Amino acid sequence: MPEMEDVAKVAEDSSEMVSRLINSKAYVNADTKAKVHKAMEQLNDHPNGMEQGLFNGRSKMIALFVPDIINPFFPELARGVEDFTNQQGYTFLLCNTDNNPAKEEAYMHALKQKSVDGMIVVSSTISEEHVKESNIPIIALDRILNANLSSITVKNRKGARTAVQHLKSLGCHRIAHICGPENASNTLDRLGGFLDEVKEEPWFLSSYVQAGGYNYSMAVQVTKELLVNHPEIDGIFAANDLMGAGVLRAAQELGFHVPEDLAVVAFDGIRLSETTSPTLTTMVQPIYEIGRRAAEILIHHINNPHDAIQAEEFKVELVQRESTQVKR
Repeated sequence: MPEMEDVAKVAEDSSEMVSRLINSKAYVNADTKAKVHKAMEQLNDHPNGMEQGLFNGRSKMIALFVPDIINPFFPELARGVEDFTNQQGYTFLLCNTDNNPAKEEAYMHALKQKSVDGMIVVSSTISEEHVKESNIPIIALDRILNANLSSITVKNRKGARTAVQHLKSLGCHRIAHICGPENASNTLDRLGGFLDEVKEEPWFLSSYVQAGGYNYSMAVQVTKELLVNHPEIDGIFAANDLMGAGVLRAAQELGFHVPEDLAVVAFDGIRLSETTSPTLTTMVQPIYEIGRRAAEILIHHINNPHDAIQAEEFKVELVQRESTQVKR
């Protein structure tokens, strides 16, 4: 890839003008644009992001914001995004935000300076103000940020209802829920589906719902507290697989046998659910496909900035494994 100073020298123009053209910082007339393009062809016969940016003002870069790269769900999601963007000739940037609004804001500011073409955001905390200030296409993934952004999610509420119905079908009579962080839209939808199925039951107590923050260690702790305070609980719906694994660990440490004493259903369908002991029954969402679809819609918006927003929901499917079985 030629250096900017070399391009300027061959084009008989200033480095500042070349920089303006590449980064689309100001209007550059057609003659100058043609000279710089010709200079780049002379210096480098192979097309690259700099050369392509001469005409469309783009960096050919997109970014994916995830809240917790340690959670196995997000690398699986990122793979779908990365594969599609690479196929389309884009560079892919992964930003781990730790659910920290200040960190999200810093990333957005830095990426704007680099003229990133668009962002796919898994977040519950980015403000609408920062979204507007970015002035580039943004897609909300996994969680809905606001009604003014295109989004890719799954049928969280319906999936949660299916999970609880499955526990009921096994003969569970006291079902609890370990939910995610309160500011995440998918937390509210999965909690809503759980409540749809249990709120009218005479046995239901509000203390049967505990927050696990989509975190393994937190889920272990709150599940222990839940089962100590309510040993009558015979079924738990965990709002993601990572917390489902935490529920299994807590049950084991307390001497509960799964599924004989306690049936467990989770949500996501990450590979971890196939390797726990016992293996985890879960509501499987098409993780790779929703990542890929988010990238596809983002690139469409980059190329068609005035098109209407899109909101798509994918189906989820119950996959039964060893953590549930029919009670006799």
